[in-house]
Amino acid sequence: MQHLVISFICPDRAGIVNSLSSIIKQHQGNWQSSSMHHLSGFFAGIIEIAVTEKNSQVLIDDIKAIDGINAQVAIAKTEKANEQKTIILELTANDRAGIIQDISSVIHHNKGNLLKLVSRQNNAPHSGQLMFSAKATVAVNDTNEDKLIAALENLADDLMVDVTR
Repeated sequence: MQHLVISFICPDRAGIVNSLSSIIKQHQGNWQSSSMHHLSGFFAGIIEIAVTEKNSQVLIDDIKAIDGINAQVAIAKTEKANEQKTIILELTANDRAGIIQDISSVIHHNKGNLLKLVSRQNNAPHSGQLMFSAKATVAVNDTNEDKLIAALENLADDLMVDVTR
């Protein structure tokens, strides 16, 4: 089996997921995992599919032929065992330009690997002030975990960091 990672974006309309899933089923693919979102009038996502080598190219061609879709496909290589552990960070702060870059820089400089990031802007309930919140999954080894968390906590006075191990 090959594992395909497909990223896509297209103008949002009803039936996109149905079209993707129909093509995947038609070529005996197995939808492994995904993340999809409506963003400013577009629908964007990433999907991991397991499919036989025999069916992979026609599946790729059919997905790329969906009207209006811009899709990129990569064939995943088998990963080596990861010696790092995974932590989940829930981050909240007053929103400001550059906050993602500041957070990702701290993670990178403390030898963490950002595996997943989901962020959003919301209005604070009582003040209406724009707030940033994110949930990040990070791979880090034991020797760097405490340094990474301390560096994030020291990034800004208003940044709250909750850690799940």
